[in-house]
Amino acid sequence: MRASLEWLREFVPVGASAGEVAHRLTMLGLEVEAVEQIDGDNIFEINVTPNRPDCLSMIGVARELSAAFGAEITFPDHEFKSETGELDFNVDILNSALCPRYAGRIVKGLKIGPSPDWLKIRLEKCGIRSINNVVDVTNYVLLELGHPLHAFDLGCIKGHRISVGTPKDVKGSAEKLRFLTLDGNERELPEDALLIWDAERPIAIAGVMGGLETEVSGTTVDIFIESAYFDPVSVRRTSRATGLKTEASFRFERGADIKMLKKALDRTAFLMHKIAGGTIYGKIDVYPAKYTAGKISVNYEKINRVLGLDLADSEITGYLGRLGFVVEKVNGRYDLTPPPFRVDMQRDADIIEEIARVYGYERIPAVLPAAVTGIEGQDNSRASLSEALLKEMKGSFLKSGFTEVINYSFMGENDLDLLGIDAGDVRRMMVRIKNPLRAEDACMRTTLIPALIKNIVYNVSHGNKSFRLFEISRAFLAGGNRDDKLPEERNHFAAALYREKIQSLYRDDTPDFFVVKGVIEALFNSLKIAPYSFIRSAEPFLHPGQSADILIAGSKVGYIGALSPVVVGRLDIKAQRPSIILTELDIDLLSGHYAQSAQMIRYSPLPRYPFSERDTALIVDESLESSEIVDLLKSYSSDLIEGVTLFDVYKGKNIPEGKKSIAFSIRYRASDRTLKDEEVEDLHNQIVGFMIGRTKGLLRT
Repeated sequence: MRASLEWLREFVPVGASAGEVAHRLTMLGLEVEAVEQIDGDNIFEINVTPNRPDCLSMIGVARELSAAFGAEITFPDHEFKSETGELDFNVDILNSALCPRYAGRIVKGLKIGPSPDWLKIRLEKCGIRSINNVVDVTNYVLLELGHPLHAFDLGCIKGHRISVGTPKDVKGSAEKLRFLTLDGNERELPEDALLIWDAERPIAIAGVMGGLETEVSGTTVDIFIESAYFDPVSVRRTSRATGLKTEASFRFERGADIKMLKKALDRTAFLMHKIAGGTIYGKIDVYPAKYTAGKISVNYEKINRVLGLDLADSEITGYLGRLGFVVEKVNGRYDLTPPPFRVDMQRDADIIEEIARVYGYERIPAVLPAAVTGIEGQDNSRASLSEALLKEMKGSFLKSGFTEVINYSFMGENDLDLLGIDAGDVRRMMVRIKNPLRAEDACMRTTLIPALIKNIVYNVSHGNKSFRLFEISRAFLAGGNRDDKLPEERNHFAAALYREKIQSLYRDDTPDFFVVKGVIEALFNSLKIAPYSFIRSAEPFLHPGQSADILIAGSKVGYIGALSPVVVGRLDIKAQRPSIILTELDIDLLSGHYAQSAQMIRYSPLPRYPFSERDTALIVDESLESSEIVDLLKSYSSDLIEGVTLFDVYKGKNIPEGKKSIAFSIRYRASDRTLKDEEVEDLHNQIVGFMIGRTKGLLRT
């Protein structure tokens, strides 16, 4: 937005230099990106954030300067006397949800012509071209007070009537209409578009653009000035559907000031009478349900505790008063009523931020936080454990060559369709966004995998042939069919490894699946989480022979596996047999096991006596899971078994059809003596016999 310092000083008497004003605005959160000098005036190019629609006007920026410099603000003159008597004109709001208030004035006997030089110059400084004195006044007030207005040629409004509603509200059925807008283009309007109608037809797209048939032209004598409030979501939806981006829609879709529209209407009529002559008639103001601002409570002590300051009560109330808040002090807290133009004020954190802005972030001293030391320097609170868990997870994967990525928390139905996830899967319980930016991102994501797949495709398309990525973020699950139930938010961890066959001096034959599996096992070992296991996974998007669900104490916390060749074939990856390994963990489930492990750590002395190892291979049924073999070995009751390792799985030559060979190693050790070979052989033979009996397998020789 472009703002004139000369114009701003008409509202607030700021004697500071242009550089100082620009600095203060930037520190307040209105970043001044450039300053341009035009005819002795300084024009600020201000970057206004989407949550501050009130600052898309001179009066809005002036309010900020008033709060920063402690100067009084003066509103422009808008007082006048209007003609009394009944108006032969009616306004009906047919959809009060989309238009809570609609006001207007009739001005008759105007003389349309060029605007005075001072008006043209101010508009041009702010990047708006002059059209005629009536249209220029509506644009001038838009820049001045921030509220969009529209002027209709009164003689072109049929039936002396205006109705505000959608096609369904007016005609009784939803239908798409074609409409000729002010720019001379005929557009197809969506069925739910909010329109301004006369007695026969639509004459404007509410909050977006007027129609060509009621345009103010050189032959116009009488006009109807519209000043209304339209629902931001409705305006944005219609603006996107029609491809129309205007100064009015830009402001309405961010949230206008429902109380400012009366002042804007009177100011417009005042200036039109002053510049173009004519007679001002009474005001029409249809306002079905009066606006009431919700109160926000904030504790006095919390303000100073959060900001690290020691502000007096008078300072806090002074800052809030300058910003337009109505302050009531009740039992050690402030009950605040935000002004209607601050639609972004929702909670106590917003209030504290406002105080910090006006006080000045640069004035807040930098103080090291007090370090609280618990017993042996450990804090076993849930928050501390979660933080330690995330730190450990990040560290493990960073050390293993993975790079952290941050993706948007959106996804679409097509992402789950790509993965072949069934309709009954819990990941189909998506939270739908009411006004998504794209149809492909219409839901909150229930899994992090689709975003990582898109990262892979993007990197491959840019020539990256080997990389490792991970992300820590939230997944969102819709909370059933009850409208009042909030969605469930789960903390997830996901990682992806991508590698193509490339020429290299160093050859590593370790399958990528086991590389990622090894990182996860190392993570669990460092977290002291046990027992954990891997069993065959049924995830539809993973390779059935190279995938596993990750279990801790028998409950599933995640999965790992190679991306199915079927899914890989659907991706835009131009590579020969790429290796893509994916894993996803539920951090909330993992943290529960981590909390238990933190309380169960036991230390034992190093072994004094040597160990003995024995290796054996069994031929078993192909359907028998490797994890079942390990569990059987661990279930054998003997104090001499120190560890079990599965080191080979083989199918092929010399192995019967439907069978596989599984080789395992058992480590034996006694705590009070050195084991004899005979003792180890006897125990090992017993274990092998036990395994053959349980698995109905054969000893491989």
